[in-house]
Amino acid sequence: MSIKEELLHSMGATEEDYNPGDYIFRESGSPQFYYQVVKGDVKLNNYNTDGKEFIQNILTNEDAVGESMLFTEKPYPINAIALTKCTIMKVCKTTLFSYLALHPDIYIEVCKSLSERLYRKFVLMQKISSHNAAERLKEVIEMMKKEQENQERYTFEVPLTRQQLASLTGLCIETTIRTIKKMERDKILHIKNRKIMF
Repeated sequence: MSIKEELLHSMGATEEDYNPGDYIFRESGSPQFYYQVVKGDVKLNNYNTDGKEFIQNILTNEDAVGESMLFTEKPYPINAIALTKCTIMKVCKTTLFSYLALHPDIYIEVCKSLSERLYRKFVLMQKISSHNAAERLKEVIEMMKKEQENQERYTFEVPLTRQQLASLTGLCIETTIRTIKKMERDKILHIKNRKIMF
């Protein structure tokens, strides 16, 4: 979901810059702001008790960050961390809710966006619960590719590292690397200059 930048500015939004590794918010923090990526990439993650990272999602330009948590009175169950240099817009939660109350058409768009994201999450969870590593990776890559116009074979450059793909699918890095090589042999994807083309 994204709200037009002009609308966010009219609500008093501010822009903040983040370097790779900077936290936008932390797990257990209290949601007080609506965040939207202007430019850059942000990962939503958490860590298990062994310290292994699980990436919940990777967000990019115009994506909202953690907006669903604004509608609960619960702390963040995830971290939001800049993957690249980022510019993020933020608006106070109470200001956003006041605006949405006066503009039900925007509220409906927010609900549609949250529903779409929840739907994709259910589909993804179903696929990554598969024991087949290739199916897990293929589903994640296919979901990313759906966002681009050109659906021809090998036209989509996967914007994630192998480690990020492993963390997103719950696989270990060794299995991810081995599976990607097998997927290339099976002509499911193509490796060009170490980049995965799908």
